Amino acid sequence: MTLRFRELIDAPRVGCDHEASFAFRACWCGTSLHSGVFARRTMTVPIAKLSFWGVRGSTPTVDPATWRYGGNTPCLELIAPDGTQIILDCGTGLRMLGSRWAAPNGGKTPETHILVTHYHWDHIQGIPFFSPLYVENNEFHFYSFRSKFLGRDSLKQVFEAQMALPYFPVDMSAMSASRKFKEVDGGESFTVGENNITTRWLNHPQGCLGFRIETPAGIVAYATDNEPGDAKLDESLRELAAGADIFINDAQFTPEQLETTRKGWGHSSWLEGAKVARQSEAKTLVLFHHDPDSTDRMVDSILRQAREEFDSVYAASEGMVVTLGAPGDRVQAHMPGTRTALRREAQFQAKVCGVTEGGKDFEEETVVRDISLQGALISLKNMPRLQSELQVTMEAPGADGVQSMNLRGYVVRIDAGAEKGHVAVGVVFTD
Repeated sequence: MTLRFRELIDAPRVGCDHEASFAFRACWCGTSLHSGVFARRTMTVPIAKLSFWGVRGSTPTVDPATWRYGGNTPCLELIAPDGTQIILDCGTGLRMLGSRWAAPNGGKTPETHILVTHYHWDHIQGIPFFSPLYVENNEFHFYSFRSKFLGRDSLKQVFEAQMALPYFPVDMSAMSASRKFKEVDGGESFTVGENNITTRWLNHPQGCLGFRIETPAGIVAYATDNEPGDAKLDESLRELAAGADIFINDAQFTPEQLETTRKGWGHSSWLEGAKVARQSEAKTLVLFHHDPDSTDRMVDSILRQAREEFDSVYAASEGMVVTLGAPGDRVQAHMPGTRTALRREAQFQAKVCGVTEGGKDFEEETVVRDISLQGALISLKNMPRLQSELQVTMEAPGADGVQSMNLRGYVVRIDAGAEKGHVAVGVVFTD
């Protein structure tokens, strides 16, 4: 296993409004901490930041069982070292990006480039809800292919059609931002700022483009919605991913589904992604376009299997941020926090201080009979892998003796520990 220099979480550390002391045991299989892993370095190389705003395929989901990885459909944002903002696909994740909008290039030139892989609903349905399109001084450049079903100005036609009456209350004339559309074909290359973008055709019904973005900080290959089996297009995929620092690949179905009930649907599996990553010598594989019926536990299982086939693998999560340094530098992954909390019955001795309804201060000893658990920050001598699973047993004295809770945790943060020789491990409890 190749360990990354540093793996973090963007969200703040998990905490609560009271302090408690628990004895715990954390069990995992991994690699011990080596000295110097967290040594500080001065960053003098170009940096690119890739943010995942939507990672689900086919249709959005709000099922609580999918909240950890997220339910929004495809949308990624790449900020290149020169400040160029590139958006990949316009699924429902685009609305989330718009609600946290920051003008590119520090606001000097509010110009954004949007690459659309194809015209299926899950890749365009965020457009009507993307608030920056309604701001006059913004400028957007859209890129996609000419569909044989639509002809000239295919992308513009698709956007206009989904907002036409009676499907939407306003049409595109309500969008005051500047919009420019450019048609690109598979096999073309073009430059945006200091970044070179290359397209390749992928195997998907009605056509789909993959994009390879070469920046001074590294290479990102984006290959959502592709199915193996066409020799020519399989080779296109390998060309797209060749030597990429980040290879984002469709992993909607299991290998078993791909061979049987989902054959011909235009999607891939984690196993095919690992195979292409090896063949193309990509450095890191990101599993993407999760099936709406795949729960977080199912994606966890897919990730575990993929890591048995390829060394550096992540499962795309909403809020995940990947930073790229100079070519050859290690990838840094920043994972999102959870949106759920688990409730467990227990009996913990506790002291409660507060104010009564009548305004008097009070303090009393009591027993906590259930507790809602979201996660924990655990100090360990060993360093587990990001997005790996931990088994945690917590013990505390209660009214009926020592109480134990056995929990399954998911590693979302690894940072330097306060104690020498230890790491601080952020865990989200999933079971």
